[in-house]
Amino acid sequence: MGRLPRHTVGGVKVLSRAQWEAAAAAHASRVDELTAGHRARRPAGVKHPVEDFLHEYYNHPVSRLRRWHPGAGVRLADAVRDPRSLWSHYRVVGEGVELDAAGFLERRGRTVDFVRGLLTATLARPATGNCFALHEWAMVYGLAPDEVRHAAYPLRSTPAEIDDVVERHDLRCSHFDAYRFFTPGAAPRNQLRPTRESQLTLEQPGCLHAGMDLYKWCFKLAPAIPSELTAEAFALAHEIRVLDMRASPYDVRVLGVTPIAIETAQGKAEFAKAQRSFTARANELRARLLKALVALEASAGAD
Repeated sequence: MGRLPRHTVGGVKVLSRAQWEAAAAAHASRVDELTAGHRARRPAGVKHPVEDFLHEYYNHPVSRLRRWHPGAGVRLADAVRDPRSLWSHYRVVGEGVELDAAGFLERRGRTVDFVRGLLTATLARPATGNCFALHEWAMVYGLAPDEVRHAAYPLRSTPAEIDDVVERHDLRCSHFDAYRFFTPGAAPRNQLRPTRESQLTLEQPGCLHAGMDLYKWCFKLAPAIPSELTAEAFALAHEIRVLDMRASPYDVRVLGVTPIAIETAQGKAEFAKAQRSFTARANELRARLLKALVALEASAGAD
């Protein structure tokens, strides 16, 4: 949706009921489109290692993702009898409903501080690219085909060829939640030893997993983050996951996912180009997320 027309009351932007209902409906429709495959497969228990990853890894229900939140400093007019008036972190003001910014910061301040620090530190660093999704290869290094995570799908290289790719390349994964899944044989080959505690000092904007995690930070800070931003972060995370699996040693062409042969010069160039594009988009979302946190604190200070 485009920018909604608003008027201001006491420094608070006010959306009419028609405006916020239209925004909520547009958001729910977008989420339904983004999650259609996952929702269709779920009743039958059919798995999809690309499209289902975000739902399983981040464990955020689609029903919560569909909820529209305007963010801080916005009042929804004529919403006092709407169910959202009973949602956590909201408050009723006259006939309107708005985020209780001060209460949110009181209860979630530590998370806000962590996310702000992480995003600020990440944006301040140069992007280190050309990782070529070797973390996916490191997760199957030294394993037999029936031992890998997605054993239902064939590997497009033999175990010996996969091991050779890992051994011929420099592993420099900086993201703990990727590194922790390296096989015991691959982990010592990584140039870094990421930990949860070192995340603030190691996270860098070229990392694909750091880009996907923007979705996590958005929903963890709901309802203080505008849902349009959360939906964009989800869409970016999905595209990054597709690149991740395209560059992996799995053959997932049956799912309509064309492999990128990162073990070749041509494949490396294709991967690096996509990674640069995702880095730019992720940094834009980081800046917008930080701006939303500034709005949250300004709204809390005005209470």
